[in-house]
Amino acid sequence: MSLRSKLSVLAVALSLAVPTLAAAQDLKVGYVDYQKVLLEVEDGKAAKTRLQKWLEARQKEIDSQQEALRKEKEMLEKQASAMSEEMRIQKATDLQKKVYELAQKWEQSRGEAAEKERKEMEPIIGKIDEVIGRIAQRDGLGMVFEKRDSGLVYALSQYDLTNEVIRTYNSSKGKAKDAPVAKDAPKK
Repeated sequence: MSLRSKLSVLAVALSLAVPTLAAAQDLKVGYVDYQKVLLEVEDGKAAKTRLQKWLEARQKEIDSQQEALRKEKEMLEKQASAMSEEMRIQKATDLQKKVYELAQKWEQSRGEAAEKERKEMEPIIGKIDEVIGRIAQRDGLGMVFEKRDSGLVYALSQYDLTNEVIRTYNSSKGKAKDAPVAKDAPKK
């Protein structure tokens, strides 16, 4: 290949690379700590409180049943010597069945809790996504990453939109969906 051919290939390669590099320099990005947003927006706090109350009520119910089974077991152990072999085996089998049913109830409660949390958080996450979208459009951001699940290892704090998302979400409660986002909102 002649020198002239090599130079023309290099020129073509550079002409293709320069616009790509320029576009990459214009790309603006940000990131959000979704977990922090969920815990700090007013709707998220209220949802967590409702979930916590529900979980505490379920746990209290299960603890009560567990205590009743413990007492039943103690009673069976005390009375075992006075019972016939057949009666003792029957009572032990019944107790074991109740323990198994309580374990199933506890597992079912865990599944219900996960489903209840998903239902509570789904609309809040949708609203958070809308707020992030409005901020990204306003600031001309090409991408917004989730801090924990995106593989983001390090980023300058100037790209962190978390506090702005929280403020905007909380301040836009009750306002129209298309209300403009305050650009100069004070940072915490």
